[in-house]
Amino acid sequence: MDPITLIGAMSVLAAGLCISIGGVGPALGEGNTAANALRAMAQQPDEASTITRTLFVAMAMIESTAIYAFVVTVLILYFNPFWNYAVEMASK
Repeated sequence: MDPITLIGAMSVLAAGLCISIGGVGPALGEGNTAANALRAMAQQPDEASTITRTLFVAMAMIESTAIYAFVVTVLILYFNPFWNYAVEMASK
């Protein structure tokens, strides 16, 4: 297998692992957060507005982790310095 094919395959594999692991963690965290917020609202209906406001802030913070994973995935796929170097060396 030539180096360009190997670098391309490993980049795609790394990007796939990054987005899959980086997406599953926040999804589980958001589900757990929502379940606990609903449980808290059921126990204390008077505090529902405070719990909801806190829930939305927590969801935004959790979702930022998935966005960071997406950014890293895009960097791996489209701005990979190893790929550019391999293509440059192959053209010589």
